Amino acid sequence: MNTDTIAAIATGVGSGGISIIRISGNNALPVIDKIYKSKKNNKLISEQKSHTIHYGFIVDGEEVVDEVMVTVMKAPLTYTREDVVEINCHGGIVVTKKILDIVLKQGVRLAEPGEFTKRAFLNGRIDLSQAEAVCDIINAKNEMALKNSLNQLRGREFDIIKELREGILRDVAYIEAALDDPENYSLDGFSEHLLNNIDSYCKKIEKLISDSKNGKLIKEGIKTVILGKPNAGKSSLLNILVKEERAIVTDIAGTTRDTLEETVQLNEITLNIIDTAGIRKTEDVVEKIGVEKAIRIAKEADLIIYVIDSTTPLDENDEAILSLIRDKKAILLFNKSDLPPKININELKEKTDHPVIITSFINYKGLDELEKLIKEMFFKGELKLNEDILITNDRHIEAFRKALEALSMVKDSIENQMPEDFYSIDLMTAYEVLGKIIGENVEEDLINLIFSEFCMGK
Repeated sequence: MNTDTIAAIATGVGSGGISIIRISGNNALPVIDKIYKSKKNNKLISEQKSHTIHYGFIVDGEEVVDEVMVTVMKAPLTYTREDVVEINCHGGIVVTKKILDIVLKQGVRLAEPGEFTKRAFLNGRIDLSQAEAVCDIINAKNEMALKNSLNQLRGREFDIIKELREGILRDVAYIEAALDDPENYSLDGFSEHLLNNIDSYCKKIEKLISDSKNGKLIKEGIKTVILGKPNAGKSSLLNILVKEERAIVTDIAGTTRDTLEETVQLNEITLNIIDTAGIRKTEDVVEKIGVEKAIRIAKEADLIIYVIDSTTPLDENDEAILSLIRDKKAILLFNKSDLPPKININELKEKTDHPVIITSFINYKGLDELEKLIKEMFFKGELKLNEDILITNDRHIEAFRKALEALSMVKDSIENQMPEDFYSIDLMTAYEVLGKIIGENVEEDLINLIFSEFCMGK
């Protein structure tokens, strides 16, 4: 493991009240001793008690660079389990970078992205799933994603995996003991006992995999495509949801010719909304490309919001849209309800199995119902985590699937009355695959890849 002392700016670079330069490693304390002068006494930082804050100056030789507060945290009770020093200086690009340069001149290396958290993992303070949770917390798009990542950081996923692995290892240990010492350990009836255990492991893993779809929707947002004929109110809906004039709205049909993407927060739900060109038959080459793009994007959406102009009779374009969304999660908005309708809403409902909401974007009618319906569609009306955890990481989901596969092979071996040592092989596969989620027996290249996705200074 690399034992270099590292440093980086731990706050966003730019104008602000305070910036923080973080230093971690064996030489963190000697380095700060060289560049810090106390305002009140001459006692060295390295002589101070751990987890204390000190007021003074950062100096470069005889030059005073900035007035600072320095936090000293001595190993092992630190984020990295190494000596850690944090310099709290005035915010601003020039002064922050100058202090970092002074630190680096003392033989300290600039930290790589995520290297502080990587050291926390390598030094055993957190497991790999918790390390990844740190990155998820930083990138959380909504409160539910944040809560889920915090549950993971607290070790909820680790606890589940630990329990599964301990159970699997007990089963393997008993099989190995019985094969080595059949006089004292009997395998009579063990297959039935093992089958019950496997069923229990599988149910837990299946639930994690099943719930992971909701987890990914919470973390990444629901890919939502707004469809409709020209001038139905699609762009008006986008502007209302975004709460600003992002899309041009006119009475001219075909104003929107390309897609426009925005992220919208509806309380705990994140919608990644794509406004599209109005769908209709057209000879206009540019508009035609926009219509084709809208259809293509709609096929990949998690949710379709189909805006219908209730003042315009249904036609072949509506029939095409209804056909396109037949097998998709979709909500129909019966829009412009403040005007006399030219569509019978009951006839519309007969044409589709999708829910229909009466809306008017002028007076915001129906938007609360839209939010409630989206929550019902994707999260059964409730978004509650408590102490549960939703798996959002693709690497973890794939590992759980492989573990489930291996456990299914154990069940097949039991049902086919295969020799007991066959059970051990597949049980150990499941054990090792689950271990990779938390960082046991994981390849160095994968570790480097994971931490390369972190921001600098974390």
